[in-house]
Amino acid sequence: MDLFTMNMENQLRKNAPLADRMRPETLDEFLGQSHILGKGKFLNRLIRADRICSMIFYGPPGVGKTTLARIIANSTKMNFEKLSAVMAGVKEIRDVANKAEESLKLYNKRTILFIDEIHRFNKAQQDALLPYVERGIIILIGATTENPYFEVNKALLSRMMVLPLKSLTEEDIIQILKRALKDEEKGIGRFKVNIGEQVLDFIAKSSNGDARAALNSLEIAVLSTPQDQNGIINIDMETIKECLLTKYVKYDKAGDEHYDTISAFIKSMRGSDPDAALYWLAKMIESGEDPKFIARRIIICASEDVGNADPLALNIAISAFNAVNVIGMPEGRIPLAQAACYIACAPKSNAAYVGINRALEDVRNKPIGRVPAHLRDASYKEASKLGHGVGYKYPHDYEGAYVKQQYLPDELLGIKYYIPTDNGYEKKIKEYLNKTIDLEK
Repeated sequence: MDLFTMNMENQLRKNAPLADRMRPETLDEFLGQSHILGKGKFLNRLIRADRICSMIFYGPPGVGKTTLARIIANSTKMNFEKLSAVMAGVKEIRDVANKAEESLKLYNKRTILFIDEIHRFNKAQQDALLPYVERGIIILIGATTENPYFEVNKALLSRMMVLPLKSLTEEDIIQILKRALKDEEKGIGRFKVNIGEQVLDFIAKSSNGDARAALNSLEIAVLSTPQDQNGIINIDMETIKECLLTKYVKYDKAGDEHYDTISAFIKSMRGSDPDAALYWLAKMIESGEDPKFIARRIIICASEDVGNADPLALNIAISAFNAVNVIGMPEGRIPLAQAACYIACAPKSNAAYVGINRALEDVRNKPIGRVPAHLRDASYKEASKLGHGVGYKYPHDYEGAYVKQQYLPDELLGIKYYIPTDNGYEKKIKEYLNKTIDLEK
């Protein structure tokens, strides 16, 4: 690298946002991700032994995916190349791969290729990487905020390790902020900043585990607040609230957060936890989820998980859907919340759900039994000549509107699909069915 290029990079670095300037440069400076970077942990061992393999860093924004790749580049004896999935295409991939192959042949030196936002690569671009990863010409490190099991093709994924990165803790964020306040070269230590622990706690809580958001909020506050007569920049709670970047609710209606959140919502209702159900409902509403989608999930849960333990649940769920359709949002949040709370608090039974699944399995996997003759359609004049409807017993002609009679095909006699529980109203259904059995005896 020549002197001009070095000066240009230094100038760019100087004018970069605080979050970029404060990136850790060594493994010891890196905060968070102790589950893979702690002493003796998997990635820590690989980096220190210079035994890097192809891998994907998967996690939310601002947790250190790109920084970790840079630390690996600084720690390894391999060549390091970086591409952005937003800018690069198949040509750029092949150029890097050809350069890596030449380095391997001439100098026996391998190349790490880091691809930011690898989930943005289409199938053709991912396929272009495959032969070079497979032959070991490049060691691929990808970074993504999207679930790689959804976004990366299976052939490429099978040759890489997926390492999940977690949101930073509030303690991690506070430590990062304090580093920036002290660092006079890369941080904002050259300013005289007066900021209390309570304000730092507030930034950490509001950043949602995102170090970049926390540092950018701090920088805005410091640079936009005038000094007092003693040259001190005072950052109080009112100031930081004005400068705080809008809290971003991580939610992609076509991606991982969408499916994880709706799953948590349904499981909270199924698990009889109305508070958790309301929390996940609030997250979806705040993130702009389609309220009709939410309402449809509530209807399904009412039937699948509450069922006949409280038959009213289904009516309430359908009413909530209709209410949302009529009044729209934001008022639609009220009937959605009512229905979610009702279903969470209702007695539970999945007996009907289990029953239909068992019946479907038999229909799909066993010979289809014929309808017993006495149950067949007898509405036309010649039906009796075929034996259709002959011998059918009309239940209302008998005491209790019940009479013993065969309804299943001969091949399935004795099969039980619906087995009611003792929960809620279904206990009465069970008692009724048991009573009919007694009548048969």
